[in-house]
Amino acid sequence: MNTNKDTNKTNAAQPLRLLLSCFLGIAMAMGVLTACQDNELFTTSTANLLTFSTDTVKLDTTFSTVPTATKTFWVYNRSGAGIRCRNVRLEQGNQTGYRVNVDGQYLGATEGFQTNDVELREGDSIRVFVELTSPVNSQDKPQLVSDNLIFTLESNVQQKVNLRAFSWDADLIDNMTVSSDYTIDSSRPIIVRGGITVEEGATLTINAGNTLYFHNDAGINVHGTLVTQGTTEENVVLRGDRIDHMFDYLPYDRVSGQWQGVHFYKSSYNNRLDNTDIHSTFNGVVCDSSLCDKPKLTMTNSTIHNCQGYGLLAQHSVVDMLNTQVSNTLKDCVAIYGGVVRMRHCTLAQFYPFDGARGMALHFSNKLNGYDYKLYECDITNTIVTGYADDVISGELDKDVAASYLFTNCLLRTPSDTGNAECFKDVIFEDVKDTESSGDKNFALIDTDNLIYDFRLSDKSKAIDTATKLADSDCEYDRLGVARGEKPDIGAYEYVAPPEEE
Repeated sequence: MNTNKDTNKTNAAQPLRLLLSCFLGIAMAMGVLTACQDNELFTTSTANLLTFSTDTVKLDTTFSTVPTATKTFWVYNRSGAGIRCRNVRLEQGNQTGYRVNVDGQYLGATEGFQTNDVELREGDSIRVFVELTSPVNSQDKPQLVSDNLIFTLESNVQQKVNLRAFSWDADLIDNMTVSSDYTIDSSRPIIVRGGITVEEGATLTINAGNTLYFHNDAGINVHGTLVTQGTTEENVVLRGDRIDHMFDYLPYDRVSGQWQGVHFYKSSYNNRLDNTDIHSTFNGVVCDSSLCDKPKLTMTNSTIHNCQGYGLLAQHSVVDMLNTQVSNTLKDCVAIYGGVVRMRHCTLAQFYPFDGARGMALHFSNKLNGYDYKLYECDITNTIVTGYADDVISGELDKDVAASYLFTNCLLRTPSDTGNAECFKDVIFEDVKDTESSGDKNFALIDTDNLIYDFRLSDKSKAIDTATKLADSDCEYDRLGVARGEKPDIGAYEYVAPPEEE
């Protein structure tokens, strides 16, 4: 009986063993088949190639030792069969400063600046990320920095994508404090991080032809004195340090809020900005409240453009402006709170493109944040004040305060029945219904699609030949050095007819 039971158990187990053997055999066969199929998925034919979204990755001009923004491109397999890249590598390794990530694999020093066995099945794609921190090139001019990203296929075919940028050596200013007289003068661009502070009693001078590139958190804070000595041919330029593009058509240099601007504090006097271009800031220039018995700021032949705050904010200060353009600001282009302000041949143009709630082209008042700031004088001559809105000028003076402002031979976009007629002498008031010669039609180019603005006069402007001739020799030439002649134009620029086509 016991023997029979064991026999029955053995006979019963045989089908199970047979079934397991079958499963094992099938699994092994499938593994072999899958391995064969995987091998067959990736071709070694030289006819099967990768396709790239670009054959050249351009990283714009960059400063040496400063990391660039990231650029990307796509690698596609549209060849009709799977492709395995035996190797993807930087041709020059670590010699050029490029950093590359291929489908999540970083081509770093540990990996020998390469990655292996990158697979793309038919119809697949991968993304490649490229950055650059270029070494110092010891040259004053931008130098080409180029490398190739090489894809070596199983077929031994090599395909390349060129990486290229122009690297520019720059001088670096990092949290500079000027405690005694100091002059900035360099043949190279100057990058400013952390800002520049001019202490009381010290003067910072910036010579003609110098361009300072400010990081986002940086600006110039002046407790002493700032003097910029630009010329018509060589302006002093104060701008942001982003020299790459937000979009293909839009460099960051045309975007407001790139840096912090220039701030003149209470103890700061006798500042002078000549032939100076300040643009793409938060606030362009801020003048804190000071005594009105000496000049705070003189601006000649200068530009403040594209600010995410104010263009010029002057609080109880003495400010003189000649041949100066202040344009396109989120808040007021020029805001005057008390003090003494004189403008001759200026252009205030409010066409800020990023926000419909933009401020005025010109605002003046004798109060700010509950404080009284006596407006001693606001004398504006031969100046254009215009913009998108029907009225771009606002004045807020207490009723018991005698009018202390005067517009003479100006072109103004404000209602002609404003009141205080004695404050407007030989003024041209723009007709807001006039779409041919007023508002943006005053100027050579207002391109809101590409954010390009040229505030020289168009031939349609009523500012042409309608200014009063000033005896001051400083008024003989415009912002760009063009002679004004016997019939000068209103604004910072004289109209110059384009050359006739032959």
